[in-house]
Amino acid sequence: MSAKMSKTRKMVVTAMLSALAAALMFFSFGVPLMPSYIKMDFSELPALIASFSIGPVSGAAVCLVKNLINLPFSSTSGVGELSNFLLGCMFVVPAGIVYKHMKTRKGAFIGSLIGAFCMAVLSLATNYFIVYPAYSVFLPMEAIIDMYKVLNSSADTLIKGLIIFNMPFTFIKGMVNVIITFVIYKKISPIIKGNS
Repeated sequence: MSAKMSKTRKMVVTAMLSALAAALMFFSFGVPLMPSYIKMDFSELPALIASFSIGPVSGAAVCLVKNLINLPFSSTSGVGELSNFLLGCMFVVPAGIVYKHMKTRKGAFIGSLIGAFCMAVLSLATNYFIVYPAYSVFLPMEAIIDMYKVLNSSADTLIKGLIIFNMPFTFIKGMVNVIITFVIYKKISPIIKGNS
């Protein structure tokens, strides 16, 4: 395959995975034992697959495009999409970089673990400084904190709520995407790379 064809294929696959990620963002759902506004979705799955199969830039592109597609439907004036983009990149880019230098299942797992950890830690900053101040325009901060306190009385400040609930949730969300990727990646990799 020529270099030009390879580049074209990468662009097409990145676009297809972006469309899939955008569709998956619409199918978010609530999680038991979490405040009702915290949702689970699998939109990082196509971005992680792109990062492994094509490279970290492709993974970041999927994160960007899926959020741009979802922007017109935003209930947060784009703040949630900005946070999702930043967190998604912090997940898939480190995973893709490690895998690029260590093309084994172990390398993919280590990269994914690092990415999920980075995403969880960054979620503390994005939620505290960007997302929740924006949400407080629609819902008073006291009401947000009360939702945490109903589930755990020690979550009596925003930072405690984020540490007790959001950070572990974000890490687990990343690892769920990793597990699904590990189950399906080997089967779809030849199709993505054009080796089927």
